[in-house]
Amino acid sequence: MKADVPGTVLKRERARDAVLELIESRSPGDAIPSERALCTLLGVSRPTLRAAVDELVAAGLLVREHGRGMFVAPAKITQELVSADLALSVPQAAGAWSSRLLEFTTLQAGARVGRKLRMSPADEIVYVARLRLVDGAPMAIEHLHIRAALVPGLSAQELEDGDLYEHLRHTHGVHVREAVQAIEPTVVTRAEAQLLEVPELSPALLFERLTSDTAGLPVEYVHSLYRGDRYRIVSRLALGPAAATAGLVRDGHHPGIPPGDFAHGDPIASSTRGDIQAGT
Repeated sequence: MKADVPGTVLKRERARDAVLELIESRSPGDAIPSERALCTLLGVSRPTLRAAVDELVAAGLLVREHGRGMFVAPAKITQELVSADLALSVPQAAGAWSSRLLEFTTLQAGARVGRKLRMSPADEIVYVARLRLVDGAPMAIEHLHIRAALVPGLSAQELEDGDLYEHLRHTHGVHVREAVQAIEPTVVTRAEAQLLEVPELSPALLFERLTSDTAGLPVEYVHSLYRGDRYRIVSRLALGPAAATAGLVRDGHHPGIPPGDFAHGDPIASSTRGDIQAGT
């Protein structure tokens, strides 16, 4: 497999963020500039811009219409797995996990990441891209954005050797408390397919996570792409009296359970884990 030239992962990431910024500033159905105009505006090559746009089209955020251009896609329906005041158990995913560093640098946050981390676009973040492996097989591409002020002197070796949250707690006194994570289906681009060793346009799961500390300050923003052929999310549901006994009660619609199945407000409790399917 041919490895990415150093810097290309970061260039695609920055192009993707810039186009996402345009999408988020517009309404569904609004047009965005053409690829040629975006290349000039962002100062990137056509292949880099197209890879970023292809990813956003695959994720359902952009719509291409032949002869007309690109438009902001209709808004997606969002459904929380559990309500905010309930605990969600997330056990460790199966398999022996390791990682290979793709990018490690300090740079300005930019508008979109800065907004997520509640910091100035000119403030610095540590950007890390790494390939996550399970039992030696590529499983996910992970992009981390961490407030640089929280991790002075952080090295790539430190990041690879230990748990980031433990490092924040023991070395910098930063205690994380909450993470909000969204999961949605997508497909991989050509560059992502090469890293994950799957065919282009293979199904994947896109995870986005924003982690905050005990004071509610955002610490890191992460988005990761997981192979759809090997990784799945498994939820264990306790229904009715069993959920009430567990002390976790959820009313209303739960993903995967049609509305009306629990019309009388029967409680539902849920725990979630990652499940690695055996390779062929």
